Amino acid sequence: MNRLTDIFSFSEDFPLIFTQANFWIFFAVIYFIYAILYSKKNLRSAYLFAISLLFYYKTSGLFIGILLFSTVNDFFLGKVIYNSRSVLVKKLLVAFSVIVNLSTLCYFKYAYFFTDSYNYLFQTNYEVVNYLAHWANTWGEIDYFTVDKIILPVGISFYTFQTISYSVDIYRKQIEPLKSIIDFGFFVSFFPQLVAGPIVRASEFVPQIRKEINITKEEFGRASFMILKGLIKKMLFADYIAANFMDRVFDVPEMFSGFTNIMAMFGYSLQIYGDFSGYTDIAIGLALLMGYKLPVNFNSPYKAIHCGDFWRRWHISLSSWLKDYLYIPIGGNRTGSIFSYTFILVFTFLGVFAVSDYAIALLAASGVGMLLIITLFSPRLAWHFNRNVNIMITMLIGGLWHGASWKFVIWGGLNGIGIVIYKYWRKISPYENSKAWYVLLWRIALTFVFITFTRIYFRGNSMDHIDRFYQQVATNMDWTNALAVLWEYRIVFIVMLLGYITHWLPYRTKDWALALFIKSNMVVKAIVVILVAIICYQTYAADFQPFIYFQF
Repeated sequence: MNRLTDIFSFSEDFPLIFTQANFWIFFAVIYFIYAILYSKKNLRSAYLFAISLLFYYKTSGLFIGILLFSTVNDFFLGKVIYNSRSVLVKKLLVAFSVIVNLSTLCYFKYAYFFTDSYNYLFQTNYEVVNYLAHWANTWGEIDYFTVDKIILPVGISFYTFQTISYSVDIYRKQIEPLKSIIDFGFFVSFFPQLVAGPIVRASEFVPQIRKEINITKEEFGRASFMILKGLIKKMLFADYIAANFMDRVFDVPEMFSGFTNIMAMFGYSLQIYGDFSGYTDIAIGLALLMGYKLPVNFNSPYKAIHCGDFWRRWHISLSSWLKDYLYIPIGGNRTGSIFSYTFILVFTFLGVFAVSDYAIALLAASGVGMLLIITLFSPRLAWHFNRNVNIMITMLIGGLWHGASWKFVIWGGLNGIGIVIYKYWRKISPYENSKAWYVLLWRIALTFVFITFTRIYFRGNSMDHIDRFYQQVATNMDWTNALAVLWEYRIVFIVMLLGYITHWLPYRTKDWALALFIKSNMVVKAIVVILVAIICYQTYAADFQPFIYFQF
C-alpha cells in the first residue's frame, strides 16, 4: 500500500518512467479502471485527462500549471478563431496564439541562451531572474519556486507545438474546435506521448477522441509488440552501451584514443536512436492498447540514402511539423518572405559579430542585403536563394528546438548544409539513378557517417568538450591498440552490432516477425514477455538512465 501511495503521489524518488517498475504498476491500475469505463465517451475523456495530469504532476510537480495555462488559453482561442467572420481577425488571433505559446516556451527554455548570447556580443553582465517564480511566491506568500534560476518543464517543447497546431488547423479549416475543454485537455496532455512525443497534430488526434473504442486481437498484439520492442531498444541498445562504454569516453575524451572516440560516436548514434525510438514505440503501443493511434515517428532512419531522406525518416512528427508550420509558410521552395529575409540578415550580422567586430559584421550583412536586391532582377537566382535560405532557416530553428545552445544551432546548420549540397549533387551524380547494391550501400554508409559525426555537437557538453574530441581524432588515433579496444569492450560492440543488424533488416523480415507475434497464442506471447523482462533486467543499469529527449 505504501508503494502505491508513493506511485500515485508526487515524489522525485518514484518517477513514472517507462523503464521503471513503478510506471507499469501505475499503468496496470489505471488500465484496469479504463477497461471498465472506456465505452462511456465523456467519462473516458475525463478519466484520461485526469490520469494524464497526474502523470505530468508526477514528472514535473507544480509545472503542471504551465500545461493547464496552455490548455485553457488555446481552447478558448480556438473557439474565437472558428467563430470569427473576419479573415484579418482570424490571422491576428492565430498570431496571438503562436506568440503566447512561443513566448512561454522561450521564457523557460531560452532565457539563458538569449541572455548569455547578448552578454557575449555586447560585453554586458545581465543575469537571468525568474520573475514568474518571484510573482508566484509573492502571490502565494510562500516560497514555492526558486527565483535564482529557471527550470525547464519536462515536455514543454512537445505540447507547445501541439497547441499551436490546434489553432492553426482551425484557421486552415482542417478541424472544428472541440466543444469540451475536457476533450481538448485530453488531446494536449495524453500521457503516453506527453513528455517526449511523438508530436501529435490536432487534425490527426481530435477525430479519434469521440470515436467508438474497439480493440481487436491484432491491435492488442501489435501494441504489445511495440512496447516490447521499445523496451529492448531503450534498455539494451541505448542504456547498456551508454553505461558500459559511451558515457566513460564522452566524460573525458582526452583520456581515450581517437579510434575509441570514433567508436563512441557510432555507439551514440545507436544509443540516441534506441532511446528516442524506443520511447515512441512504447508510447505508440500504450496508446493503441487504449484504442488511440499515434503517428509513426521513425522509419529506419539509418537506411537513408541522403541527408534529406534521413530527416524524412527521423523524428517524423517534428520534421513534418516544421515543414508544414514553418518551411511552407515562410515560402518553402517557391519564394522568400519578410521573415526569411529578416532572419538571414540578422543571423548573418550576429554570427559574424560573434567572431569578429562590428564593422565586418555590418559589411557581411550588407553583402547579404545586396544579394537580396540582386535576386529581385534575377528570378533564377531568386529561386535558388529562397529555396536554400528557407531550408537553412528551418534546420537552424529545428536545431535550436533541440537545445538552447549554439552547438545545437551548429548541428542543425550542418544538417541543413547537407540537404542543400545533395540537392545540387544529385543533378550531376553519375550514380543517382543506379540500382546497384554497392551504390546503395555506399550512399547509406556515407549518409550514416555524416549524420554520426555531426552528432558530436548534439552529444558534446560544450564547445571545449567537442574540441577535445576532434583533437583526439586528429592527433591520436592510436591504430595499434584498436584491436585491444575492441576486445576490451567486446560485449558492448557485440550489442552494438546486433542493434545495427536488427535496424538494417529488410522491412519484410520485420513485418514477418510482427505478424508472427500477433498470430501466436497467449502462452507464446507470455514467454516472449518473460524473455524480454529477463534481458531488460540483466542489462538494467544501476544508475538511472532518463530518456534523452526529456530535456527538450
